[in-house]
Amino acid sequence: MCRCINRLETLDSGEIVVDGLPQPVEGRALYRFRAEVGMVFQSFNLFAHKTVLDNVTLAPRRILGLAKGVAEQRALDLLERVGIAGKARAYPAELSGGQSQRVAIARALAMQPKVLLFDEPTSALDPEMTREVLAAMRELAQSGTTMLVVTHEMGFARECADRVVFMDIGTVVETATPETFFTNPSTARARQFLTSAY
Repeated sequence: MCRCINRLETLDSGEIVVDGLPQPVEGRALYRFRAEVGMVFQSFNLFAHKTVLDNVTLAPRRILGLAKGVAEQRALDLLERVGIAGKARAYPAELSGGQSQRVAIARALAMQPKVLLFDEPTSALDPEMTREVLAAMRELAQSGTTMLVVTHEMGFARECADRVVFMDIGTVVETATPETFFTNPSTARARQFLTSAY
């Protein structure tokens, strides 16, 4: 679903609407649309030969045309927000997995997206690093950032989600508020999943 929203995968049917506008199919409109949809992947996808600061400023400078000083100040503010301002001059090889994922979050936020997509952002992390990344995501949720998060972190989903969409083999099985989904799921498949998850 995340890959469909930013059109890395094409839809078989249906429509994607972000901020009231349908997803463009191609051309400049699609390019502009993608600039407004941030993506944080499972693997961090940082440029190994660039510093953390360079990783976060690259897209705002190249795509948005921000001046170097403006882009760097935005990047430093975002690195502070996700708790790793002290790593601005480090290279990805010098970071832990949790730090790398927080750089990826800052990089996505640097484009000031309308929506931020997370594709299992903690799946490759150990428990301590998972806590670090979820804390950064929790702060984003509390600040009102629109996020679509694919996750198996049920506690995080229950705490931070406005709506839970439960999918199985690419199909939406159930949509509900977190309270309803976690206390009284309406489908047998969701009940089975929750029993195994807890």
